Amino acid sequence: MHRPTQIVCVFLLLFLTTTLSFSQSKKQLELEERRQELRNEIKQINELLFKDKSKKKSQTTLIEDLNYKVSVRKNLIMVTNQQANLLTREINDNQNKITELRDELEVLKENYAKMIVTSYKSKSEQSRVMFLLSSTNFKQAYKRIQYLNQYANYQKEQGVAIKTKTTELQETNKALLKQKADKQKLIEENRIAQRELETELAQQQQLMAAINKNLNNYTAQIREKQREADKIDREIEKIIREAIAASNKKAGKSTATSTSFALTPEAKALAKDFVSNKGKLLWPVEKGVVKVRYGKQPHPVVKTVTIQSNGVRIATEKNADVRAIFNGEVMRIITSKNGNPTVLIQHGNYITAYSNMAKIYVKKGDKVSTKEVIGQVFTNPSNGETILNFSIFKETKTVNPAEWIYRM
Repeated sequence: MHRPTQIVCVFLLLFLTTTLSFSQSKKQLELEERRQELRNEIKQINELLFKDKSKKKSQTTLIEDLNYKVSVRKNLIMVTNQQANLLTREINDNQNKITELRDELEVLKENYAKMIVTSYKSKSEQSRVMFLLSSTNFKQAYKRIQYLNQYANYQKEQGVAIKTKTTELQETNKALLKQKADKQKLIEENRIAQRELETELAQQQQLMAAINKNLNNYTAQIREKQREADKIDREIEKIIREAIAASNKKAGKSTATSTSFALTPEAKALAKDFVSNKGKLLWPVEKGVVKVRYGKQPHPVVKTVTIQSNGVRIATEKNADVRAIFNGEVMRIITSKNGNPTVLIQHGNYITAYSNMAKIYVKKGDKVSTKEVIGQVFTNPSNGETILNFSIFKETKTVNPAEWIYRM
């Protein structure tokens, strides 16, 4: 193989090794970030759903909370396993790297030793001055000076290379020891998580056995709750349609066929800001876990029943403040005989809905700013549950809040 080809191969190998190492480290950071998120979520679940044991929860609520906790715990175990497996690969890579570095260091030391011996012999046979004086002409003497300088520089480079390679070997050894310690820590944490999961699964089975005895009653309760949720959603859609018609009438446009808001320049700018913050909007409560997510899905307890969630159900702490997720104007406060109030806030052609409120601090027409407290979440006195139902509408159509709220 020609020398240029060898150099290209060496550089290519170095590039691939560095790229692989970088991608593994990046993946490890991503997994660690996700693992910490899941650990924090379990902590919040314990604080918000399992802390107050004095309140008697219904069996469906208990199993719902436990199912949620089990699913998060399973995800935590899975992510931790992925981390441990990735660390195993990184440990193997570093062990191979250490072997290669030791071999390279050995070759460097051997070459350096030979160079020193050769240099010593040449000095004993003939001095530098005599070597130069024996030149036949000035040009040859000049070339010999260059050669001697190059040889001396090469010796220095070899010495630096040995020092660099030794340092690299030491750092790789340190990294290897840390990786082994990290892996052992992950394994221990996963053992604890696995034991906790087994306990939760046993509780889950007991509760499900009791629920299956009265499955028809629970199914009827779930469908009744779905009807109540659908009724609120229809009421919100009706209010939004009326607001769309009013905005078009005010702008001198047809109200019969209008499905979109006739926005003022100010409202257009607000809508644009709202959209530009997609994925970065703050949570409507300071602390919370999403018990029911957006969309059509099997009920978390009775899997044979399908539910349609046009928003998210967020479990939070007692007396939790509800915050406007973005600048806007209070469109309407909805009150109903059987349910708790809902606050609608308009952000251009987007509307956010905050349902199951206990206290409301705003009124129709109020301008609100991001993070402004608009009320408090209702806490059910019979079971201690504090649930905020939260939705986002674009015109009359719902959108998935998880795509808009930061890390929901």
